[in-house]
Amino acid sequence: MSIGIRTYRCHQIDDDITTISLDEVTLPAPAPHEVQVRLKACAVNFPDILMIQGKYQKKPPLPFAPGGEAAGDVIAVGSNVSDIREGDPVIVGCGHGGFAEAINISSDSVRPMPAGMDYAAAASFQTAYLTAWVALTCRGHLQAGEHLLVHGATGGVGMAAVDLGKHLGAQVIATGGRDDKLAVVKTRGADHVINYSLPDGKLGGFRDEVKALTGGNGADVVYDPVGGDVFDESMRCVNIDARLLTIGFTSGRWPQAAVNLILIKQLSVIGVRAGEFGRTYPERGIENQRAIYDLAASGAISPYVCRAFPLDEAIAAMQMLESRNVVGKCVVTMNNYTPVLDHSID
Repeated sequence: MSIGIRTYRCHQIDDDITTISLDEVTLPAPAPHEVQVRLKACAVNFPDILMIQGKYQKKPPLPFAPGGEAAGDVIAVGSNVSDIREGDPVIVGCGHGGFAEAINISSDSVRPMPAGMDYAAAASFQTAYLTAWVALTCRGHLQAGEHLLVHGATGGVGMAAVDLGKHLGAQVIATGGRDDKLAVVKTRGADHVINYSLPDGKLGGFRDEVKALTGGNGADVVYDPVGGDVFDESMRCVNIDARLLTIGFTSGRWPQAAVNLILIKQLSVIGVRAGEFGRTYPERGIENQRAIYDLAASGAISPYVCRAFPLDEAIAAMQMLESRNVVGKCVVTMNNYTPVLDHSID
């Protein structure tokens, strides 16, 4: 049975994300291998913005709805689906399509919602925690007692690394650009926090403090989604045999590694693409997905959700992320769902 829904859709590629529109469309009944999910919450991530702008590696056919990870309740199942039932609360890994009241999706792309999580948290943990898990365990081989330096620690991916770093027994030094946001990260378990904003608007100035906090040795593992000047300075405050994990370049500049420092410190500079890791090594990819799911279900990890926007304010949610005002994660909510938030920050 088809239903009418509201969904944001991108009809044209444009740097201006306000060009997407909230449309009323008809959602058909699910195909034999699909389930239909009434969505309650969808996480807001940078790929949502980049897809609208045509700057993401995956380019869905137009028109498409942003929103790559969501949570809700199953309201219909296809004729070939036997392990999912109507009424089941599920998490949805859709890539795009989540800024909508409902979605049809392959049954292989949904999982039961972790026990004890609400829809907002369940929609927000998969991408950030999988990235952090692959980075710290599969690529960085973080060991208990090592010093982990997490840059961009006030964002969703950075805060997940702080959370998992503490779970894995590391001493965590977290950096960010605002004291109020870093105060939240400190309450989430970071051993030390450093504001790396400089008076001229650049990022840096953490080298000496990291060295002091590590007894002069430097960090053993660096988790860097920022790049630019942050990457450059990180290479000057690492221990012998350190692993510098490059996650992304939110600073806007791809750094050029100084090979002389790599030689002197016997430093490993390691790229991290969590999704590609799972595609290259499918069995290990499944193990990683199971690992973060089990941690979420046990309550050992939980994303920090600072704000929720109703569906008709989804553009404002993306603008909040774009302007770097999000602490942890923010979500878009649908179908009269109102989450209990961890914190709100302007």
